[in-house]
Amino acid sequence: MSDTTPKPQSALAHMLGFLVSGGAAFATDAAVLEGLLHATPWPALLCRLIAIPCAMVVGWRMHRRFTFAVTTPGTLREFLSFATVGWSAAAVNYGVFAAVLMLIPTALPFIALVASSAVAMVYSYLGYRFHVFR
Repeated sequence: MSDTTPKPQSALAHMLGFLVSGGAAFATDAAVLEGLLHATPWPALLCRLIAIPCAMVVGWRMHRRFTFAVTTPGTLREFLSFATVGWSAAAVNYGVFAAVLMLIPTALPFIALVASSAVAMVYSYLGYRFHVFR
């Protein structure tokens, strides 16, 4: 068994792990975004560029433990694989976020965050499941 091979787990445990881990990453993203919007004069698009990497670290640690039940220590190779999927998912997320804000100028950044995160969630799960933690 390689260090990225998940341990067997029930479908319910897998789904709950995905929801909890994704929720924690989303909460980190939202908290950093909102914190920066309130603490700085920076625009939402810049704040997201800082929030996304923070959320990615939280997501990697939690997904490997709870969603995919990997118990061996993480490796640089695994993290780089995760980061490849994560950054491409972040690009999808950021693109949808920017599109919502540009197409609906009155949209709140948090609403754009929810929409973009939903799209990226599906994309990232498929990448993590079939590429990183197969």
